[in-house]
Amino acid sequence: MTNWMQHLPILPVVIPLICGALMLVVRDSNRRGRLTLGFVSILAQLAVAITLLCLSAGYLPNEWPDGVGVYLLGDWPAPFGIVAVVDRLAVVMLVLTAILGLSAWIYATARWDRAGVHFHPLFQFLLMGLNGAFLTGDLFNLFVFFEVLLAASYGLAMHGSGRARVTAGLHYVAVNLVASFLLLIAMAMIYGVTGSLNMADLAARAGELGGPDRRLFEAGAAILGIAFLIKAAAWPLNFWLPATYSNACAPVAAVFMIMTKVGVYAMLRIGSLLLPTGAPAAFGGEWMFPLGIATLGFGIVGLIAAPQPERQASYCAIMSSGTLFAALGMPGVSLTGPALFYLVTSVLALGAFFLLLEMIERTQAFGADLLAVSLEAFDLEDPESPDSSDDVVGVAIPAAMAFLGLSFVACALLIAGLPPMSGFVAKFTLLSAALQTTDSGPGMGTWLLLGFVIFSGLACIIALGRTGIRLFWSVEDTVVPRLRLSEAGPVSLLIMVTIAMSVWAGPVMHYLDQTADYLGTPSQYINAVLTQNPGRDVAPIETLEVRP
Repeated sequence: MTNWMQHLPILPVVIPLICGALMLVVRDSNRRGRLTLGFVSILAQLAVAITLLCLSAGYLPNEWPDGVGVYLLGDWPAPFGIVAVVDRLAVVMLVLTAILGLSAWIYATARWDRAGVHFHPLFQFLLMGLNGAFLTGDLFNLFVFFEVLLAASYGLAMHGSGRARVTAGLHYVAVNLVASFLLLIAMAMIYGVTGSLNMADLAARAGELGGPDRRLFEAGAAILGIAFLIKAAAWPLNFWLPATYSNACAPVAAVFMIMTKVGVYAMLRIGSLLLPTGAPAAFGGEWMFPLGIATLGFGIVGLIAAPQPERQASYCAIMSSGTLFAALGMPGVSLTGPALFYLVTSVLALGAFFLLLEMIERTQAFGADLLAVSLEAFDLEDPESPDSSDDVVGVAIPAAMAFLGLSFVACALLIAGLPPMSGFVAKFTLLSAALQTTDSGPGMGTWLLLGFVIFSGLACIIALGRTGIRLFWSVEDTVVPRLRLSEAGPVSLLIMVTIAMSVWAGPVMHYLDQTADYLGTPSQYINAVLTQNPGRDVAPIETLEVRP
């Protein structure tokens, strides 16, 4: 591997950090300069993420043991220094973040980035926090990147005008501050017992704890799990999500879809490392499965009862988290691959759905002037600008209503899990794997998962079908909207990615199944991190054997 490629693992954090800092010194009037910086930054993040995926999968020549790349910041070996770890799970999340971020950012440049201040720097810092959370190899820096992405999300959640948006945003801030406080308490307890916060080192030490130290560690892990469940919107800790997501502006709500999955990622990452060592069961199926079923049930009830399309999309996000927790809570790793396939599909589908709903809202007479109110509130319109006045609504594209209708149908099929979209492939593989978890036949947990997942699809058909009829068949109040290509393009991109996942479901599923097998043998991750030699007179740490 060439020298410059050795620094690839840290670039997903460095690129948006530098870009966001540069945007802060660029004048607000220089919008073209900010757009250029943002576009180059997100494209570079996507290119780096795809390259890292090829390296971890072995498609490109590399020197990574077991496909795990370890980047030592300051050239200090783990567990004493800060490490960035690139593996199969991390690169899936990086690519997903880059695709969703690119689509939401392009959509925002058509209209919404001018409905408030500092949108572009905040968006870059949000991407920085997300990428860092997926790459970090220790709990403290996971907390740091959590705070970076949350600080940026606070501003983005209240981007624009409106009392409902600000009220929901303040509730969102308060809840996440509590979750962050719980994270600090948990990490203090874990560090006090083990003397380390490096995830690989914790996995090696946790199984050796006993007595009071063991109980204290389990208490810290339980508090840590509660904090992650709040961020993942698990019941009953998800009361903040519907109002926040439904009131956020469309591109922000779309990119927020990946944020709930950070909590799911953290539970999967830490659980896969700690459970095989005999560490506490705070991240195991004993808790995740019933919480997932309860979350899924709560989302179904909320979806059917919600009148507004944006709140329906928010409850669909809760249902996706519930499905993931229930699937990951099942014994073994046979459901992990299908669960990851479902995670990717649900994030892309709901991201496209949030963007689409804002465009559909313009077909209603009451929603046609929504952006104009935000622009006027912030005095961001320039009467002499070509982007002001009527043109801010967008340059008309042919057959706008046909595009909106077909896109709505595609998103509804994806969310409900109906063929031929990738949502059907995800749910079908998930339920097929659940029916084969034991040789003695399906148990009660399998039938519960089967029933709730199928019923959630039925609820989506009922709720979204009812909404589609109301939005597209009420011709009396319908206004034909004017859409820009930069608004229709991102929705089309996200839907096309899900279609590509359906066409090439075999290779994608094979990669994700290999990821699941890798997560089932955490010794690969632990040994790659703890035996990394920085190239100096540092003796390699003895390879650790982890109980399967």
